[in-house]
Amino acid sequence: MNEPLSSPKNYKIDFHGNGSDFFGVIIVNWLLTIVTLGFYYPWAKAKRLQFLYGGTSLNGDSFSFHGTGKEMFKGFLKAILIFITLYGMLLLFIYLKIPFVGLLLFYLGFIAILPLAIHGSYRYRMSRTSWRGIRFGYRGDRNELTKNFFKWIFFTIISIGLYGSWMSINLRKYLLNNVRFGEIELNYEGDGGDYFMLNLKGYFLTVFTLGIYAFWWQKDLFDYYIDNLSLNKGKEEIKLNSTVTGGGFLKLAFVNIFIIIGTLGLGYAWVVTRTMKYIFNNIELEGNIDLDSIQQTEGNYKDATGEDISDFLDLDFVM
Repeated sequence: MNEPLSSPKNYKIDFHGNGSDFFGVIIVNWLLTIVTLGFYYPWAKAKRLQFLYGGTSLNGDSFSFHGTGKEMFKGFLKAILIFITLYGMLLLFIYLKIPFVGLLLFYLGFIAILPLAIHGSYRYRMSRTSWRGIRFGYRGDRNELTKNFFKWIFFTIISIGLYGSWMSINLRKYLLNNVRFGEIELNYEGDGGDYFMLNLKGYFLTVFTLGIYAFWWQKDLFDYYIDNLSLNKGKEEIKLNSTVTGGGFLKLAFVNIFIIIGTLGLGYAWVVTRTMKYIFNNIELEGNIDLDSIQQTEGNYKDATGEDISDFLDLDFVM
């Protein structure tokens, strides 16, 4: 058996990317995307993710994103075909003068692809992420996720949205609990009832304080996401702990807004890197897993269709 580590201080997660380097990546991406009438977008996204992952390190070693523009372009084309089909069906029923049927089928089709997009995005993104050469992986079952997703949607609808907190936590729990990092399993222990009360408190206090409490609400949500997450390897464990503050989020937001306005949007790269640094500098890890002993267990998965569909829908379910 592995001996427990002598000190939890052996874990350090950090973001060391800088705004000027990211600005160079963004400018090239923008120019090439415009010149190619948008077709360069998958390569642009791959470059962006490679920079952000490469700028994130654990114990001094950077993460890597191995996805390529070619993989994402194939998924990009499939995603476009799916949306063209949905919109084509809607236009057909409008032409047939039965728009209600068209809208119903359009939204049903839209909802139907959501769990497929989430599942595919997680499976692709995790498979293409590594640290010290050890790949992440996602072992969720598409059919099981789809069945649960529609069950949670049904409960949310009949409860007039009240079940939404339970749906959000159930979805997060299912996805994260199926993530693997070599032999390490992720474990999320959030509860829908606690999450509901957290949001209820945040909503009323934000209204009562004319929006000021929103930053402390954001802090509470971030704490809830991070503090309930752990990594497990047999009986060994690493616990995550958030140290963000409401005042920290307030300062971060105001400076970011000032940068965006003052630079007419050109400071976006610095906004992203400042935010990443604040987030990762406020996540502590403590436990007894020997990271040097992790073995490779996950395979490659190169179909980026789900990733591109979720991108089209502006979904971000990846931790």
